[in-house]
Amino acid sequence: TLETLQIAFAGTVISAVFSFPLGLLAAENLTPSWVYQPVKWLLGVLRAIPIILLALMFVSTIGLGPFPGVLAIAFHSTGMLGKFYSEAFENARKGPLEALESAGANWFQKVRFGVLTQVSPDLARDTLFRFELNLRESLILGLVGAGGIGFYIQLYIRSFQYDKVATLTIVLLILVVLIEQLSVAIRKRLR
Repeated sequence: TLETLQIAFAGTVISAVFSFPLGLLAAENLTPSWVYQPVKWLLGVLRAIPIILLALMFVSTIGLGPFPGVLAIAFHSTGMLGKFYSEAFENARKGPLEALESAGANWFQKVRFGVLTQVSPDLARDTLFRFELNLRESLILGLVGAGGIGFYIQLYIRSFQYDKVATLTIVLLILVVLIEQLSVAIRKRLR
């Protein structure tokens, strides 16, 4: 269970780090079309590759264990979070951005004071939602040798130990519910 949480958490953190600048570059209201169009295409390509295929590719390249799972989750999640982040940045109200621009603010100041102050709860919500999805996907990745609970579920299914499969499924359900409650609590604090 701890390994599954670590895979999901590490993959989510890595993807959030890469998604933030890509989301800024993909936002139509913050960058010119010659910048945001190719970045949007890149994010679309990252999302289009199924995570199971990424996991198989990384397992065959790196070997068995949790690291290929982390890479697969980070790669796929970057495409999704980048899209979510860019949409959040694009939904920022124009008034504060125009006021900052008329006051002589540079691009970084407009992003910091005009955009992030408006969309930080949305960014947190999207990141926590993606973490929850990554937790479930790390289960599936374990089935192809990328570590975590999925590896043990596959092992127990093959040896007909369904009581252990049921126990691990209940553990996973409890984790998802706890992460959902954490997400709700964090979003309430940010509002």
